[in-house]
Amino acid sequence: MTVTPKFSPEAVSNTLKTFIQRLLLSEFFIFYLCVALFVALTPFIPVIASPYNLSNLFSNTWPLFAVAIGQTFVLIIAGIDLSQGAIISFTSVIGASLIATKVDPAVFGQSPIWGKLLFEDGAILAHTPLGVPIALLTMILVGLLIGFLNGAIIAYARIPAFMVTLVTQMFFASLAIYFVKSENIINLPKSFTSIGADSGLLSIPLVMTVVLAVVAHFVLSRTVFGRWLYSIGTNLRAAVVSGVPERKVIILTYMFSGFCAAFASIIYSSRMEMGRPTLGAPFLLDIVGGAVIGGSSLAGGKGKVIWTFFGVLFLALLGNALSLLNVPFFWIEIVKGSVILAAALIDVTRTRILQYHV
Repeated sequence: MTVTPKFSPEAVSNTLKTFIQRLLLSEFFIFYLCVALFVALTPFIPVIASPYNLSNLFSNTWPLFAVAIGQTFVLIIAGIDLSQGAIISFTSVIGASLIATKVDPAVFGQSPIWGKLLFEDGAILAHTPLGVPIALLTMILVGLLIGFLNGAIIAYARIPAFMVTLVTQMFFASLAIYFVKSENIINLPKSFTSIGADSGLLSIPLVMTVVLAVVAHFVLSRTVFGRWLYSIGTNLRAAVVSGVPERKVIILTYMFSGFCAAFASIIYSSRMEMGRPTLGAPFLLDIVGGAVIGGSSLAGGKGKVIWTFFGVLFLALLGNALSLLNVPFFWIEIVKGSVILAAALIDVTRTRILQYHV
């Protein structure tokens, strides 16, 4: 019997191969990358570790994480929701158009909602005690309604999710711009803008998003609905045969995605202190990318809330570092796109490793 020396090239190669496989299969793989990236960058960009920058980094992470949670649910059932950015923009405009305390007629006089929702002395609910709560509820309901529209068309018309959500993205993004003629609605009440106010590491957006994440994690890991999601994404035909109410699950999943987008819109709009018709336009790459980098599979059947958090954090950290290095915007987008592609390749590699060991 031949014994391979402990430090022979073959033994070292096998050990390294095993280590890489375990690292790729680890649930905390992206978190390890975040830590490694942060440690590697700190000597070259000391400001990245400053309390101010960390506060800014996490304040950008929470709303993106919130909307990416909804995308994670959709990816688990082998779908995709391209309309989330448009939902953010549209609900931002809708919410602001209900509670703006002062509106300039020279700016919004030609808007189709002038005289209906917007008036010179303020929006229709601007001076009512329940104006802000009603506006928040309306934003959430609009997100749920758009999600229901997406889900119903996908479930009953059997049109691919990519096409359905692309169309709704175009429609509602354009409708948001049309409603306000490309103008931002400002002069929002303090009770609304205080929601997204930057108050350090512990803030209202942090609490809101953590609660959402805990609920989403519970649904995925502890409920029958969560098991239905994974079964549909893994094998739709087998799920239907076993009694999973496919159409109901698809509709509810897209409604939750719309809810998460509207939830994030509240944080973004209150933080920017305006209703912005293009608010969600830049986020689509980060939303899908965060979920995919975290480990959610584009093929369906795989994804966790904690994975998505790691993916969003990695993407936010990367973008923050590149911004601090004064890298041009287009290069930042190129790098992000490359990272997302690498994450998809890693997902394929992990799947093959798992199949090999089965």
